[in-house]
Amino acid sequence: MAAKTTSVDSLTKGVEFLLKKNNVEYIPGTAAFSGEHEVKVNRIDGGEQTLIGKNIIIATGSEATPFPGLTIDEKRVVTSTGAIALESVPKKMIVIGGGIIGLEMGSVWSRLGADVTVVEFLGQIGGPGMDAEVSKASQKILGKQGLKFKLNTKVLSGDTSGETLKLEVEAAKGGKQETLEADVVLVAIGRRPYTAGLGLENIGLDVDNKGRVVIDQEYRTKLPHIRVIGDCTFGPMLAHKAEEEGVAAIEFIKKGYGHVNYNAIPSVMYTHPEVAWVGQNEAELKEQGVKYKVGNFPFSANSRAKTNLETDGFVKFLADAETDRILGIHIVGPNAGEMIAEGVLALEYGASTEDVARTSHAHPTLAEAFKEAAMATYSKAIHY
Repeated sequence: MAAKTTSVDSLTKGVEFLLKKNNVEYIPGTAAFSGEHEVKVNRIDGGEQTLIGKNIIIATGSEATPFPGLTIDEKRVVTSTGAIALESVPKKMIVIGGGIIGLEMGSVWSRLGADVTVVEFLGQIGGPGMDAEVSKASQKILGKQGLKFKLNTKVLSGDTSGETLKLEVEAAKGGKQETLEADVVLVAIGRRPYTAGLGLENIGLDVDNKGRVVIDQEYRTKLPHIRVIGDCTFGPMLAHKAEEEGVAAIEFIKKGYGHVNYNAIPSVMYTHPEVAWVGQNEAELKEQGVKYKVGNFPFSANSRAKTNLETDGFVKFLADAETDRILGIHIVGPNAGEMIAEGVLALEYGASTEDVARTSHAHPTLAEAFKEAAMATYSKAIHY
């Protein structure tokens, strides 16, 4: 935990330094709209300050979605915030939600010695964006590490009154109830926009039924000088997506144009091994009626992975059956979060799998699996 705190402090102080370096005034506090161009700030160091802005950007992010009937105390019933601040390794942990955050936090505490059970309403882990084949492989790998899974299962209620926490669960489609016990319950059923207390109602800004601030294609609200980026509006709740939107929003203000390619926003699950993907998955292509071809290459046939004794997983390409244009790339395995950047670049530039396959990749590297998967898609892999 000391190492974690040191890292967080270093990163946040680094951002403060960049603000100062670029002559950006930083005011710690909470803010609310008091007028269309006016924001009132309750400063952390005391007092109130009013700011007037010609242009205003809302970037307040998101917060963990609570689970009905369970009170979050960040000690025994925790969100991801409490999960990275537990003072000891729990004997038993239940994770409600088998999405990316739940799996990341659950796998950490599992590797530290906790008995972790993941309860997921859907029939696969990783959320709807993860390719089904990758999801199944990830579940198998995490299962070997000790994680237990209860898929197609819903949590009915929770009891926090005793020494151990108790959850009542049953099959998602109905069935026999079961009681699960744990020392810590991690609530990871998703996140919701953090807009409470912003005073949006004071200036008539609209939110949808999920609490997201409504914007147009240029990130403008109904008041065009107020723009919104990141988790508190539409799209995937990813820091790097918000970063791209921040740049685009400023470009719209300064230049009148800006752009984010939402088809080339990568997702990464920081388990061990990692999972990463960009573009479309098989289920999405089938739903759209797109004819596609598939190529896979396992890390068990990659020399660097074999040398490092990290051979679980594979790289998977999806490409248009006629044009060979890359439609999606999915990786489960070592260094997947770094390797996916090449996939993002390929999608951004409209590359074909042959383009990637004919690009030299250094030997011995994990990235050779990326090249070989592309070869397997348009022709044949050499080393498998």
